[in-house]
Amino acid sequence: MSTDDKNRAVAAAILPLVGGAGNITSVAHCMTRLRLGLRDRSLVRDDALKALPAVLGVVEDDTYQIVLGPGTVARVTPEFEALLAEAPATGAPAAEAPAAGAPAPSADDLAAQGASIRAARKAKNQTPFKLFLRRIANVFVPLIPALIGCGIIAGLNGLLINLGWLPGVTPALAAIASGFMALIAVFVGFNTAKEFGGTPILGGAVAAIIVFPGVAKVDAFGQTLSPGQGGVLGALGAAVLAVYVEKRCRRWVPESLDVLVTPTLTVLVSGLVTVFGLMFVAGEVANAIGEFADWLLAHAGAGAGFLLGGLFLPLVMLGLHQALIPIHTTLIEQQGYTVLLPILAMAGAGQVGAAMAVYLRLPRNGSLRRTIKSALPAGFLGVGEPLIYGVSLPLGRPFVTACVGGAFGGGFVGLFSMLGTKVGSTAIGPSGWALFPLLDGDKGLGETIAIYAGGLLVGYLTGFVATYFWGFGDRLLEEFDVDTDAPAETVGATGSPDPKPDPPAREPAKV
Repeated sequence: MSTDDKNRAVAAAILPLVGGAGNITSVAHCMTRLRLGLRDRSLVRDDALKALPAVLGVVEDDTYQIVLGPGTVARVTPEFEALLAEAPATGAPAAEAPAAGAPAPSADDLAAQGASIRAARKAKNQTPFKLFLRRIANVFVPLIPALIGCGIIAGLNGLLINLGWLPGVTPALAAIASGFMALIAVFVGFNTAKEFGGTPILGGAVAAIIVFPGVAKVDAFGQTLSPGQGGVLGALGAAVLAVYVEKRCRRWVPESLDVLVTPTLTVLVSGLVTVFGLMFVAGEVANAIGEFADWLLAHAGAGAGFLLGGLFLPLVMLGLHQALIPIHTTLIEQQGYTVLLPILAMAGAGQVGAAMAVYLRLPRNGSLRRTIKSALPAGFLGVGEPLIYGVSLPLGRPFVTACVGGAFGGGFVGLFSMLGTKVGSTAIGPSGWALFPLLDGDKGLGETIAIYAGGLLVGYLTGFVATYFWGFGDRLLEEFDVDTDAPAETVGATGSPDPKPDPPAREPAKV
């Protein structure tokens, strides 16, 4: 089977399990997830979907998100969209999956508990502030592929320059790597207007003012502006303002004049505010972010790394990690890399170590061990959702010990920042081993890679040790260290010669 046929087969397998074409309202993808808008959530066959070999897990948020992994999702999504285009306008309801009736807690039981926790988290996340953060994330997520591609090219170019190789090619590579970052404000403005309900091209037009060289002739607040001043934060603010002005104009401008008046006033009003206000304010904020990050890691790197690495998984659960995306992008724009991402990536290392400890502590639970074995490769590459929602979070205490692993890994990387060696990433999105090609810093590449690898190792080991020795109580071991693959008769099925009572229902673990 060719690669295209394989991707189409994955899309074809997913479509009926999410309720068919008629149940899909929107399709998008990020680095690892196929994000679907659904008309009727009850039509989704979760168990059958998770059983597909290509599916690493599912996450429920404002959209139904199917974790396929980096690379795969970018290939499956177009095939999925093609199937939707070919399908009838309405879809038949999906057949209900048969009741499992599992005799003992298994990976399916944990997945169900994980789904319950996700549902509760989703309900708590429907606050105006968190919905706003989600919108901000939606602005930047589409930019991640370009950030990654340009970041890797920039790293390759730096390596060639240091080695003195291909001097005739490196200027071209520098242009290729830098072109996107030089105009990133335009893309942010376009996406912002689209996300907040305005005309995307008007958002991009207003944001383009920020990178226009002619702003160097403008004085604001007693200072001469610099092209790019305010960066992505200024572009974000300018585009939001443009959406507001555009919507106000459409309320009172006659329809016969709308095509002329509304775009003109939107660009004019928003542009003037951007030039004589937003660029200066956003520039000061961006500078403060960069200076604070440098100061924090230089003076309290170990402690800051410990807190950031340990708290990142809970931040993800609360949806608050989305507030970091503009900060990462601002640091990349200013310094060429973000020093925060390698520290936050240690949370995934703690999660991997915790999962390996769970694997050893529950030798009889074949179902859960198979889940861990299938999810670990993705975990090493920084895709942590299958391990979080399928293993550690439903178990409870292993989620906490995974955070401990992330804290020690983050503290390790932060310590070296205090000692004078910054470890950064030239793009956002990848984590784990997938972050190695994007590493950069203020010292040699070899030293940067060694520190990051050391942090991963500390995260793996600490997460493993903490989970192995403190991640399980007697009750948890008694409940989950059972043979989930045994025939029903041996574990108390109706009519067995020596029935045993079914294990008590277990509430989702609180973390």
